[in-house]
Amino acid sequence: MGDDYYIKRNNKNIDTIDKLLENDLPLFCYDYFLAIDSQTSTLTRLNYAHDLKIFFYFLQEKKFRRRKTVKEFTLNDIEQITSNDIEYFLSFLSHYRFEGKEHNCNERAKARKLSAVRAMYKFFFNKGYISVDNSAKVSTPKLHEKPIIRLNPDEVFDIIGTAESGSGLTPHQKAYHEKNKVRDTAILMLFLGTGIRISELVGLNNEDLNFKDNSFVVTRKGGNKSILYFDDEVANALKKYLDYKEQNTKILQEPDALFLSSNTSRLTVRAVENLVQKYAKIVSPLKKISPHKLRSTYGTQLYKATGDIYIVADVLGHKDVNTTRKHYAAISDDNRRAVAGKVKLKPED
Repeated sequence: MGDDYYIKRNNKNIDTIDKLLENDLPLFCYDYFLAIDSQTSTLTRLNYAHDLKIFFYFLQEKKFRRRKTVKEFTLNDIEQITSNDIEYFLSFLSHYRFEGKEHNCNERAKARKLSAVRAMYKFFFNKGYISVDNSAKVSTPKLHEKPIIRLNPDEVFDIIGTAESGSGLTPHQKAYHEKNKVRDTAILMLFLGTGIRISELVGLNNEDLNFKDNSFVVTRKGGNKSILYFDDEVANALKKYLDYKEQNTKILQEPDALFLSSNTSRLTVRAVENLVQKYAKIVSPLKKISPHKLRSTYGTQLYKATGDIYIVADVLGHKDVNTTRKHYAAISDDNRRAVAGKVKLKPED
């Protein structure tokens, strides 16, 4: 029962990929997605499909001027695309209209879409289906380091306190707060006390918790399972929420799911994002705090407490410790600020 959420999520992704292949991508893309099926997650393939959909839309509109539809594209057409065409595509992504909506891609979104295009070209080139891979000639957009945004210790206390009390909420928000405050507090404390990803949190089931040793099982990226631990504060918040759920007389739509919405179905990623933003705007209005920023907050505090970058990487589920060093960079900034003024340039009076 515990894997039902991930099975349903993967099946939904596969269905969406199939629809994109059928309606929005050239016929030769079937071969490509079949080849990468065993090497990638359904979410990765879905993102590739969406990015390639935009790439082929661009070619249809700007390169072929609607002389042919995307479904009519052939590998010969792809082979004729120059590196200049792909650079034009990256420029096009800065501001474009697609399916009735305005879109703007930043440098990271452009780099991701270029990566999807490159992966497709590399596959067909390596297979010998095309004789040249012009995507390899295009430079990746320069990525500027983003400042690490996180809550400071006082803000951590404040956001939990706000979830418990409802202080600062609008009258409309307060109308729902009383029945959701125990759940919301448990969610915030689990984020801030363990650093799990939002996808891991919404996938949790009741059976994943073990209060004998304050541990729980999470399904990481790629489907691997890990055991993580929480302290007594988080345990108390979770127990309080489970007690609250037991008192619910409604027939639960998804009784195995740990975190439930008001209609007793599993809480969605979007709902959790909105929940976090609602409380974060009250305690830290100048910071854009998301569930991932709560994860960064935990990673930073854990590194301060342990000084062990490898422990932080393991707990956060990072495959590459260099990813974890982003938290270390935040610590370094604190250290630089702390030592400012330590070196005296003039003698003391």
